[in-house]
Amino acid sequence: MQKMEKIRMVVLTGVILAVIGLMGCDEIGKLTGRVKGSGHGPGGMMGPGGPSQVSVVTVETQKVTLTTELPGRTSPFRIAEIRPQVSGLILKRLFEEGSDVKAGQVLYQIDSAPFQAALDNANASLGRSEANLAATRLRAERYKELLADKAVSRQNYDDAAASLTQVEADIQSWKATVKTARINLEYTKITAPISGRIGLSSVTDGAIVTAYQPVALATIQQLNPIYVDVPQSTVQSLRLKRRGQTEGGTDQNKVKLILEDGAAYPHEGILKFSDVTVDPSTGSVILRAVFKNPEDILLPGMFVRAVISEGVDSRAILVPQQGVSRDPKGNPYAMVVNAESKAELRMLTLGQAVGDKWLVSAGLAPGDRVIVEGLLMLRPGTPVNATPFGAAPSGKSPGPAPGAPAKKASEGGA
Repeated sequence: MQKMEKIRMVVLTGVILAVIGLMGCDEIGKLTGRVKGSGHGPGGMMGPGGPSQVSVVTVETQKVTLTTELPGRTSPFRIAEIRPQVSGLILKRLFEEGSDVKAGQVLYQIDSAPFQAALDNANASLGRSEANLAATRLRAERYKELLADKAVSRQNYDDAAASLTQVEADIQSWKATVKTARINLEYTKITAPISGRIGLSSVTDGAIVTAYQPVALATIQQLNPIYVDVPQSTVQSLRLKRRGQTEGGTDQNKVKLILEDGAAYPHEGILKFSDVTVDPSTGSVILRAVFKNPEDILLPGMFVRAVISEGVDSRAILVPQQGVSRDPKGNPYAMVVNAESKAELRMLTLGQAVGDKWLVSAGLAPGDRVIVEGLLMLRPGTPVNATPFGAAPSGKSPGPAPGAPAKKASEGGA
């Protein structure tokens, strides 16, 4: 019995609390209804069913310089791999690794003693042949006179004439041998074919090298000026041609660079040419630009971004990117305010990004008001109250000026 009494008390207490709660909710509902009936919500916002507050940007045509930013890599203006032209022993390396060298500067000295001996031997043989020339020529001339008098046989004259021809041929052969020996002697001094920055040496003093060996002794690269090679898709290349991009020295051929750390390169370059062959694996062609590099900021193999000028669009339509949305299929669209002050959907055709805006190719016309704020839950056909983007919304007064004293609570009434 006591247990039943306890259960009844618990149930009765729950019923009483539920009744009190329902009475409280009713009173709160009445109070809320009176507030809504006044027509003034928090912050002065309009009640349900009123037009949505949006901010718009009015579309206007403007003159815009269009550019394309493409990745690229630097490459030396000229490069020369140093290889020996004769075999021998390296006596001395005559340059400092990593230094600038001039064209014609001696880089390595090969032991010249064997080549000097070969030249001396060729000169001696040439002198001996030239010494025999005079006597052989006189003998041939004398035999020719005696042959007229039949004092010598025809065979003796022919032998004398053949000896003269042989000596003359020997002289020409030894002259060529002397020239070759002199050239080889000169090749013992390995010189720089171009001016530029020389890299590491693959040999040291005392190394044996062979003529035209596959491994280069060192490499010289000319870095001022320097090339920047940029791969460009064929689609972008066709777009450039449609915009009037041509090869040559026009202002449109100027190129700017952005370095790996995001800094702008201080010197402008010139677009020299576009390759004529498309890489079938990437569908791109190589654009080559040349830049001045007096401070040696650019080094071969650096990754850079080239900003290439496409031309000037005098009637471009730009829309802030925040005013462009995409449907589930990824197609871009914008919401505009029509003549009836209602939201209207416009499908767009976008070009490239220009700063924080999109270049619109189709879908908008000058004078259209594009909604850039208040797009959340906005549907086509919804009435809107449009204000210029950046202006204070209607129904709100600007706050007090900076430094103005705060208004006392006793002022202004209830």
